Amino acid sequence: MNENRLSDVLKSKFIPYLSFMQAYEYINNLIPPLKLSDKTGMALAWMEEIRTDVLPVIDKGVFLGLIKEERIFEVNNPDTLIADIEPSNPQCWVFSDKHIYDVLRVSSEQKSNIVAVLDRDSNYLGVVTMEDSIAAFADSLSIKSQGSVVILSISMTDYSLSEISRIIESDNAKVLSSFITTDPLDDSKIKLTLKLDQTELRHIKATLERFGYKVIDHYQEESGVSSEEDRIGNLLRFLDI
Repeated sequence: MNENRLSDVLKSKFIPYLSFMQAYEYINNLIPPLKLSDKTGMALAWMEEIRTDVLPVIDKGVFLGLIKEERIFEVNNPDTLIADIEPSNPQCWVFSDKHIYDVLRVSSEQKSNIVAVLDRDSNYLGVVTMEDSIAAFADSLSIKSQGSVVILSISMTDYSLSEISRIIESDNAKVLSSFITTDPLDDSKIKLTLKLDQTELRHIKATLERFGYKVIDHYQEESGVSSEEDRIGNLLRFLDI
């Protein structure tokens, strides 16, 4: 796919919240960074207090990576300096102006529950937890609202959110939110995820297919059945992370 073309789509037609939801807005100030002069005993005490198994490591405002609880247990000496332990995941960070989706992506790629946030001068600002970023992203996609989700595979040249919305509205449904990702199976196409306000998808799916749209996945939420955890699980499945 032409990345510039996709960028144009995201800027001109993507859902409004793309311009907001930047990583710095979700920094968790309860998670402190470790300095090289700190000791592992203190690190474990902090982890226990804030109920985490990983902490960021910085040196003079520069993010160095992460220290995990299991690594400290391997050292097995509360007086060992953090400076004497090589931190993991030095690439587990995003710039502060990146969208919350980038936090989710890096968290998944790095297999970490926290992601460091840096300013454009690479100064450490804090961390965002995966739990907070998932909750924020779920809210933005109206995941907590009852309804259904439909995922379409569409050629870039055929993409028109207004046209797709018109088709869906002809079946007395409304698009609550939308999200675009590249299609990993075909780089000339995009995957369009739509959250709808109706739980009944049979007629909507048939109408979309009648107009030539390929429905590659869908999820119907029955009223009062799915928990927030279920909804978040479906969010992750739809985002392929």
